[in-house]
Amino acid sequence: MQMKKDDFKYIGKRVIREDSADKVRGRYDYLADSLPQDTLVGIPLLSARANALIKEIDTAEAEKIEGVTILTFKDAPDNKYNSGEWFPGQNDFRDETVLTGHARHVGDRIGLVLAEDEKSARAALQKIRVEYEPLPAVVSLSEAQEMAHMLHEDGQRSFPGSLEYGDVEGAFAAASHIESDVIYTPKIHHAAMETHCVLAIPRPERVIKIHTPCQIIFGVQHAVAQVLPLPLSKIRVIKANMGGTFGGKQESVFEPLCAWAAWKLRRPVFINTNRGETMAATRTRAAALGRVTTALDGEGHILARKFDITADAGAYLTGTKKVMMAMGKKASRLYRIPALRYEGRTVRTSTTPAGACRGYGSPQIHTITEIHTDLMCRRLGLDPLRFRLENLVHDGDADPSGASNIGRARVIECLEEGARRFGWDECREPRLSADGRYATGAGFACCTHGNGYYKTVYHDMTQMSLRILEDGSAILRTAIHELGNGTTTALAQIVAETTGIDVSRITVTEGDMNFSSYDAGCQASRVIYVCGECARLVSEEAVKLLCAKASEMYDASVELHDGVLAAGGDKIEIGEAVRRIMREKRCSIEAHYEHAPENNPASFGVHFAQVTVDRLSGLVKVDRYLAVHDIGQSINRSFVEGQIYGGVQMGIGMALCEELDYSAEGIPKADNFDKYHMVNAPDMPEVEVMLIEDGEPGGPFGAKSIGEVCTVPVSAAVVNAVNRALGSSLAELPLTPAKIAAAAAK
Repeated sequence: MQMKKDDFKYIGKRVIREDSADKVRGRYDYLADSLPQDTLVGIPLLSARANALIKEIDTAEAEKIEGVTILTFKDAPDNKYNSGEWFPGQNDFRDETVLTGHARHVGDRIGLVLAEDEKSARAALQKIRVEYEPLPAVVSLSEAQEMAHMLHEDGQRSFPGSLEYGDVEGAFAAASHIESDVIYTPKIHHAAMETHCVLAIPRPERVIKIHTPCQIIFGVQHAVAQVLPLPLSKIRVIKANMGGTFGGKQESVFEPLCAWAAWKLRRPVFINTNRGETMAATRTRAAALGRVTTALDGEGHILARKFDITADAGAYLTGTKKVMMAMGKKASRLYRIPALRYEGRTVRTSTTPAGACRGYGSPQIHTITEIHTDLMCRRLGLDPLRFRLENLVHDGDADPSGASNIGRARVIECLEEGARRFGWDECREPRLSADGRYATGAGFACCTHGNGYYKTVYHDMTQMSLRILEDGSAILRTAIHELGNGTTTALAQIVAETTGIDVSRITVTEGDMNFSSYDAGCQASRVIYVCGECARLVSEEAVKLLCAKASEMYDASVELHDGVLAAGGDKIEIGEAVRRIMREKRCSIEAHYEHAPENNPASFGVHFAQVTVDRLSGLVKVDRYLAVHDIGQSINRSFVEGQIYGGVQMGIGMALCEELDYSAEGIPKADNFDKYHMVNAPDMPEVEVMLIEDGEPGGPFGAKSIGEVCTVPVSAAVVNAVNRALGSSLAELPLTPAKIAAAAAK
């Protein structure tokens, strides 16, 4: 029976996380807080050159420090792997090794310094002298088209990908209007509070145990298996407490190196990094340069679109080709586009490798299309709101690219109700201050994102067990990854709603390969829709088992209501029933369930922004912000709002100030937060949140994703507001003060 929202006891409520008090008081243990006593601390030796052969590494002075061991590329295996692969058989192009003698970016791993403590390791690091043979750096995307084959011995210039459906040429031939724009989105640092770290421990029976604050324990297992001569069954990965990721810890960056070093030295090894090392040596959001061309009929309806996209993978391919292809697959799930051609390519440059970052291509492709849509509407004299209302997807639309249908789409409601709440009609026209210095403008952007991997080339499944314990409490055993966003609490709420057990008496475990069944990991916005539904289904199975065994025990029909068993006119506490069942029936109350989703619906959002632009200095202040989201059903309202606040902060940064930039020699211009500019609390607007909750079939109590989609439309909304304020056509992000002042002066 479908429950009504008003009947929910835990779903949609602001349940407080159990770990919150310990985190606020600094009592929460992260990986660095609980190392084994005999652990060697490892600090990576990173290249100071962007593209260079390593001629010599002089470690003589460093090795004079007591207890120091130094491993270099000469000691390491030359097994190549792809750190973005997360399952055997994906066959992504392999171009990375744990250590390299050909540094391909500043921050590339050429050695590892190990000592009894971090202070000694860092002191030794400073004494190492490296002799380089410099090679030409490839920094810009335009250079990469011609020179990228110089970076790797494999000679690959680029990694292409395409998709197409409908009669594209026929649609363009019949079009009344053809409009085109080129938009650039920048390379961005994830900026999680916790920098990258990993602990590897060699164990008896040829087992390597790895503790890591990662997003895919099975991906780490697969990556390590490419380096060590071990079967998957001997590689135990345990998800450690995490201090943030935003996609930066989805790929296996230091885990293979750490596991190899621990295996070689037969000692526990803990690799730790500071902010500069994390910025230079880990992963970024891929920069993208995109041309989008739209064919319209005389009534302003989209007939077809063409895309030409170049994505910057940085020095190694990693998962960036998958990101580039994901951009193409998401291009047909927001607007009704009868014909589409997507031509993309991923190129390697002498810069920090890119990979997964919150939204996995959605922020890039929707920033490109939504800025283009606004500029196109202005040039053709079309109302940007009306244009979108007439072209947006509808409930249950099929995806013509072959992906699953978009489900219960409420993007039109998001736009209509958001426009009313924001007062779009009253603020749509730009205004100038009396002295002409300050311009005020408003903009908005629409977006979509997915809910898992169903009907893609990647599998999606998860398995959980729920045991109801002898005191009536419960433990949900999972392989999920809590990223700091409240996942375990949200799953506890789902179990509590289904069983009636108080949420404070439910424990949810994270991934540990010795005890967890398979799960595809915290990626693709699948956790609530896929894993959350598994938690609901396994809870139902546990309730059925409990009631069946209790019915046998009490020789009466037994039902569960509000956490209490009802047998005829008697009420029985869950714990009492479980104890008696275990004694007399000799069985426990534990259910197992493996869930594979049957759809991958779309989540939607529409964001509105009002900005004030200082035409003289080029500075922008975001005055008002409204985020409207179609999420099916919120599991925890506080968590949903928190995700949206953080997503808006990231998106404003992408629009106005965040970029990892490099000199012509490939030297990063920022290696810490003093030069990498983010939006801080005083610069954040008050973010109003509006949720459209119309339950999505297949999701737990109708829920679908929010964590990634909430950052997708932000940059386009802000850029559109700036362009409306100035009457400009700025399309190269970030809109730095210099770019804005130059546009305002025209």
